[in-house]
Amino acid sequence: MSVTARRGMMAIGWLAVIALIVGVVAWVGPQRLVAPWLAIDPAALLVALLLMLASYVVRTLRITRYFRARLAGEFWPTLRLSSWHNLMNNLLPMRSGELSFPLLMRRYYGLSPMQSVPVLLWFRLLDLQVVVLIGLLAAGMLLGLAAGWVAVFVLLLVSPLGVYVLRHWLHARLKGRSNGWQDRLVEILESLPDHPRLFLGTLFWTWANWLIKLCALGWVLAALAPVSFFQGVVGAIGGDLTTVLPVHAPGGFGTYEAGVALLIGPFVDDTKALVAAAVNLHLFVLGTALLAAVISLAIRRPARC
Repeated sequence: MSVTARRGMMAIGWLAVIALIVGVVAWVGPQRLVAPWLAIDPAALLVALLLMLASYVVRTLRITRYFRARLAGEFWPTLRLSSWHNLMNNLLPMRSGELSFPLLMRRYYGLSPMQSVPVLLWFRLLDLQVVVLIGLLAAGMLLGLAAGWVAVFVLLLVSPLGVYVLRHWLHARLKGRSNGWQDRLVEILESLPDHPRLFLGTLFWTWANWLIKLCALGWVLAALAPVSFFQGVVGAIGGDLTTVLPVHAPGGFGTYEAGVALLIGPFVDDTKALVAAAVNLHLFVLGTALLAAVISLAIRRPARC
């Protein structure tokens, strides 16, 4: 597809998003969208905002601890990198914002895509695993744990260990081979966790990030809609899961709200209140991502930039 065609598709996408936003605001009503924010305790909202910002710090620690040898003493520039990567993911459609991670890692620290992209994929697989596991726990607390759910939970819980073992098995079999594609595969495998401490550390920081983030979002959604905290966590998970879909609208507008509404819909009778809560939660997510990125502009980039 040519550059002109891509720009045209992007323009059409954003026009559709603007039309959707105007339609939702007209249908729900501006007052219904604003009223929940006026009813929230400002101090409690500040705590939720600080928790979201704390999740960005934890996400940065996951990166700096993983690339410990290359990023020693580079926490603050990496926080800037991580904040802008997160903002691009939120704003750009179809996961195209993920491209900013290898580009920034090369620009800031000279890491090749072969070193950064497999790690990003590993992070995203762990993110998906943790979100689904927390969702199963929250749903189990609401609906009761069925035997099938327990089996799925246990299988998902141990799946990273299976990937870790497979990585070592493949690396041992392919190391030293002279075939071109095998050399590339070995290079990819060598960028994945090669030591139990690195493996467990990545798991720890992933769980810490999502527990902090979902606690904040669950509370915010419970304050915006007539749902409990655990129901709010389930709704927040629905929104976050839509961000991994191959069809992701610019800014996530429409798809994010659909994910939230789908999972908390059974608990809310008022459709307009449901849509308003989903929209407001999305605005909170985008607002904190934008705030973190703007604040990070005060951080100097590495000298090599």
